[in-house]
Amino acid sequence: MALDGITIAGMASEMRGKLIGGRITKIAQPEADELMLTIKNQKEQLRLLLSASASLPLIYFTDKNKPNPATAPGFCMLLRKHIGGGKILSVTQPGLERILKIEVEHLDELGDVCRKYLIIELMGKHSNIIFTDSGDKILDSIKHISLNISSVREVLPGRPYFIPETQHKLDPLSITEAEFYEKICALPQPAGKALYTGLTGISPLIAEEICFRAGLDSGQPMQAYGELERLHLYKTFCHLIEDVKEERFTPNILYRGDEPLEFAALSLKLYPDAQEKDFPSMSQVLETYYAEKSTVTRIRQKSSELRRIVQTALERNYKKYDLQQKQQKDTEKREKYRVYGELIQTYGYELSGGEKSLTAPNYYDDNKELAIPLDPTLSAQENAQKYFERYNKLKRTYEALIDLLAETKAEIDHLESIRTALAIALQEEDLVEIKRELQDSGYIKKHAGDKKKVKITSRPFHYLSSDGFHIYVGKNNFQNEELTFQFANGGDWWFHAKGIPGSHVIVKTEGKELPDRVYEEAGQLAAYYSSARDADKVEVDYIQKKQVKKPAAGKPGFVIYHTNYSLMAVPTLKGLTPVE
Repeated sequence: MALDGITIAGMASEMRGKLIGGRITKIAQPEADELMLTIKNQKEQLRLLLSASASLPLIYFTDKNKPNPATAPGFCMLLRKHIGGGKILSVTQPGLERILKIEVEHLDELGDVCRKYLIIELMGKHSNIIFTDSGDKILDSIKHISLNISSVREVLPGRPYFIPETQHKLDPLSITEAEFYEKICALPQPAGKALYTGLTGISPLIAEEICFRAGLDSGQPMQAYGELERLHLYKTFCHLIEDVKEERFTPNILYRGDEPLEFAALSLKLYPDAQEKDFPSMSQVLETYYAEKSTVTRIRQKSSELRRIVQTALERNYKKYDLQQKQQKDTEKREKYRVYGELIQTYGYELSGGEKSLTAPNYYDDNKELAIPLDPTLSAQENAQKYFERYNKLKRTYEALIDLLAETKAEIDHLESIRTALAIALQEEDLVEIKRELQDSGYIKKHAGDKKKVKITSRPFHYLSSDGFHIYVGKNNFQNEELTFQFANGGDWWFHAKGIPGSHVIVKTEGKELPDRVYEEAGQLAAYYSSARDADKVEVDYIQKKQVKKPAAGKPGFVIYHTNYSLMAVPTLKGLTPVE
C-alpha cells in the first residue's frame, strides 16, 4: 500500500521519540529528490532518509548510508548553511495529512536564535521537501513547482507556503458524530469509498479495514445501511482513530508465504489467512517492506524471459494436445468401418453390382438391421476391402496417438512444474537450476559460455515443525529429485499435492514416529508450494519415501507411487519456523 495519513502518524510518533532535542550534524542529498539527515542526540547517532520520489516517497530511519555526489546540490548547500548544527524542537503532522513538519532551532549570522521548518510532503507524484522560515515563506524546495506546472500552488523561493485544500476532505481526528452521518454516510458511494474519499489520510486499505471490523460490506452503498449499521460503523471508526490519537501503533507487515502483502501502522484484521509480523518501529516496517518488495519485483524481472519461454512452450503443447485429442476422437469410428467390412463380406453375395447401399443384420448388435453405404462402381469385395483399409489406417493412427498424447501430456506436466518453480523462486540463484533444466530440455539453446559449470548456491526451503522435526521443500525439479532420491532415507515421509505441479516435501523422522500435527504441517507446505497455493484447501498425498519410485526415462522430479495416504491441507506457513 502507499503511505497514508495513519502510517505517517506512526512515523511522526517514532520521530518525536528519537529526534526531539537532537542536533543535525550532517545533511546530504544522495539523489535529486532525496535527503539524508544525520542527527545526534544524547543516546545515539541516527540517519533519517527523506525521499520525495514521485514513484516511491518515503521517510524512515536507516542504518545504511548512501554515496553522495562530489558537488552538493544547491538545496543541500542551503540547508547546511541554515540548519546545519540546528536543534530539532518538534515533529508535527497537520491533521492526518501526508505531511511532516520538522521544526529546527539555529543561530543566524548575527548569533540570534531563529526557527526554520523542513516540510516533507509525501503525496505520490506531488511529493516534495520544502524549506520555510518561521513566517511560512518558502526559502527553497527540492522540487520547484511553477504555475505552469500547477495552478493550485506555486512552490518557489519567496512564495508563501500553505497546504492546498483541493479535495475538501474532513479531518478524521476532529470529525464529530453529526458530521460523520451528514458528510460521510450521505455520500452516494460504496461504504469503503465514502470513507477514503471523505476523510483525510484514510487509504482504501484502512477504509476496507474499518468496514471489515464493523462487519459491513465495503462494496455496498452507504444508503443500503440503516441507522444501527451506520452507528456501528462510526463507533468502529472512532475506536481505530482513538488508537491513532493515543499513538497506540503496532507496526506490522502481512505476508502471504514469503511475499509481503501489505504493511500498516495498526494491526489489520482484514486478512485472517495472512501471517502478521510485528516490528518495533515504523521505520523498520517501511525499510523491510520495500526492500522485500524490491527483491520480489527484481526476481520477477529477472525471470520474465524464463517465464515467457515456458508460457510459449505451454501454449504450443496445449494446442498440440487439443489437436491430438480431436484426432483421437476421429478414430473412434474405426470399429464401425471394421463392422461394415465384415458384414459386406458376410452378406455381399446378395449384391448383383451397382447398389449404393447394403442393408444387413448386424450380428454385433442383436441382429438389428444396419444400412451400409456402398460405392456403386466397386464390387462387394472391393467395398469390403475399402472399409478394412479405413479401419486399419484409423487403428494405426489411434495406436500412434496413444503414445503421442502421453508424450505431450508429460511435456505439459513438466512445463507446468517449471512454471510453479518460477512462481516460488525468491532469489536470483533459485533461477540458475531452472534455466539449466530448460536448457537440458531443449527450450533454451546452449551457448559456448554455458558449458562452464555454474556454481549452484540455491538450497531447498528448510522449516522446523511445531514438534521440532526438520522439513525440507524442493524449489525446483532438480532439488525435488535430490531431496527424494539422495537426501531422504527410506523411513522419512514424502508429501506432494495430489495430481498437480508442486514441490516434494520431505520430513526427516530420525527414526521417530511423527505426531499428527507434523503430518498436517508438512501437508500445509506441500499445498502452499504447489500450483494451487491460492485455493482454500488442497488434497495432499503422503507416503514413506521407500515407496516412491522414479519411472524409467522420467523427467527430473517425476515419481510414481502406490497405496499412499491422503489429507486435506490449507496452503499456509503458519506454525512453521524457517531455518536459515
